Amino acid sequence: MKRSRINTIMREADTFLRRHQFHLPPFAYWTPEEWGRRGEEVREIADRRLGWDITDFGQEDYERTGLFVFTLRNGEPGGQGKNYAEKVLVVGVDQVTPMHFHWFKMEDIINRGGGRLAVQLYNAAEDETLAETAVQVRMDGELRTVEAGGTVFLAPGESITLAPYCYHKFWGVGERVLVGEVSKVNDDHTDNRFYEPVGRFPAIEEDEVPLHLLVNDYGRYYRSLR
Repeated sequence: MKRSRINTIMREADTFLRRHQFHLPPFAYWTPEEWGRRGEEVREIADRRLGWDITDFGQEDYERTGLFVFTLRNGEPGGQGKNYAEKVLVVGVDQVTPMHFHWFKMEDIINRGGGRLAVQLYNAAEDETLAETAVQVRMDGELRTVEAGGTVFLAPGESITLAPYCYHKFWGVGERVLVGEVSKVNDDHTDNRFYEPVGRFPAIEEDEVPLHLLVNDYGRYYRSLR
């Protein structure tokens, strides 16, 4: 992805979030120069990979296959302290997050506003292919049974709980969707099993200066990680 495109997505997403009365924390707006001046006092932000995360999953077509994420809080995998994570997502109309499951993470996906969120579901078979068995999920505490490959639609205010080994892909319907994610500790490097190979983090073409840092930029600008 071009850095200029990422910067534009950041601006557009921030406007969308504010329109829905969702405000990001102060560190979201630090410049690369400010990150360069920070020390150990902000180590948790970098170590837990809090912040901006924008991906096209290596498909080079963000509007069709892509996702905007901002990680607000996260614990350490296998560590002490926080055992939970929270993210905010912006999902475009027909913008697909590819089919995947998590080996360890259980998560609630919540429609916080905008259009409807479509979520397609499969169980993972023992060999991690798509099982033909019905999927049992809870939606706002109510147990539902969904046929293999079936799609549920979350209106604003509705949510779904996704257990480990539950394959899911999602996209927006009607208009962009503000999505919340509340989960166990998140680790995007080791706990994502995509059904088809994709690139979780995009290669960046540096055609302009970063507006704000992506989580993968911290190692370049934050001196405590150098």
